[in-house]
Amino acid sequence: MLADAVRIAHWAAGTPGPGTAAPLAAHALERAATALELSPAQVRAGWDRARLAGLIELHGDTARPGWRLRAWDRDDSAVLRGWVALFDAWSLVHAAPADIEAGAVAEAVEAVPQVLSLLQLSAGPVTVPALLDLLGQRVAELQEERCEVPLGPGRTAPAPAETAARAGTAESAAGPARSADLNALLLDWALEGLAAVGALTLGKGHATLTPLGNWAVWVKLEQICVAAQSPAGNIEQSAADMLLGCARLTPGPARAEYRAWLAARTVGSAVAELLTVARGEDALLRGLAFEALRVVGAPAEPEVRAVLAEPSLRPYALLWLAEYEGNDPDDAQDVLSREEATWLWVDTAAAVADHGETGLLVRHLDSAVQGTVPALLDEVRAVGHPRTVQVLVALAAAHPDPALAKAVRRAAFQVHTGGA
Repeated sequence: MLADAVRIAHWAAGTPGPGTAAPLAAHALERAATALELSPAQVRAGWDRARLAGLIELHGDTARPGWRLRAWDRDDSAVLRGWVALFDAWSLVHAAPADIEAGAVAEAVEAVPQVLSLLQLSAGPVTVPALLDLLGQRVAELQEERCEVPLGPGRTAPAPAETAARAGTAESAAGPARSADLNALLLDWALEGLAAVGALTLGKGHATLTPLGNWAVWVKLEQICVAAQSPAGNIEQSAADMLLGCARLTPGPARAEYRAWLAARTVGSAVAELLTVARGEDALLRGLAFEALRVVGAPAEPEVRAVLAEPSLRPYALLWLAEYEGNDPDDAQDVLSREEATWLWVDTAAAVADHGETGLLVRHLDSAVQGTVPALLDEVRAVGHPRTVQVLVALAAAHPDPALAKAVRRAAFQVHTGGA
């Protein structure tokens, strides 16, 4: 289904200055057809599918590989996600008849999920008349939901409207027949569009979901169910508010909340919002944002890799990538340099100081890679974290050992005054 799209995406991503605007420029179309030994029609169709499936991304006149293309040969989930994106865009792959008004087309698109549900529940061929009946019912429901509020008790319609209604009885009687014909045209278009993306097969007077189509319906149902299972009720919140709502949840419920929040958004916008929060001043939200990104998985990999150049995010990104690439979480710390590990220690201590208990801040000393408090203080002073002074002051106030607390306060003073 996407073989030509993958070939064209690789060609576009690897061709300097291909002039690959949308739609594909004529000279680029010719070059691709020659290079890939495809007809211009095949190139045009494959190009459109590559864009719809997220295999390529357009930046001005330049085509860049999307994450799905980079992961195509090693990650089956990337392939399936690419096909689901194509499935979602079936009405663009197979354009609606030009003589049908846009409102009727939109109603049909909105009614198609019910058609797919019937096909999925039937687990076999479903006759076109049965599908047409369901489509007509759903369209009628949508029209009723959108109609104006009916007149209340004791109110009457204006006489001219009543007169016009009587005069138009004959014309109204013909309406149902035209609506049935229109619904039949729309159903044919929808079934052909879904067949064009491989979601179903068409027989004589019936339609059947393919294994891919059946799986896609399950995916959509699962997304709806996941979104509905938001234990803390943060699904409509911003990323920052959602993460704060998860701060005191145990790992299992927190991951369920992350999944629910992510299911209600596109992957790209969710990842961008989480990384924006991670760049903020709240260290707790920074750590939680990367926990949520672990739930995202492969689609977040390019964006996470891109933030390696940002000092405040680099330690978190390195750990995320290490775990994503299969390293044991207990060994993931080995990917950090001594300076990066110290930065992360200070950042985590800042989160604890802002949101945790004093006893937890004292216990956090044991997680330092330095092994001794004097060595830790030396390296903390040198690492340049903006929250160093606040962390050391909070640690000194919390630690029960007066001598150690005094040393920590001295270190905080030296950082504050710029001393050695």
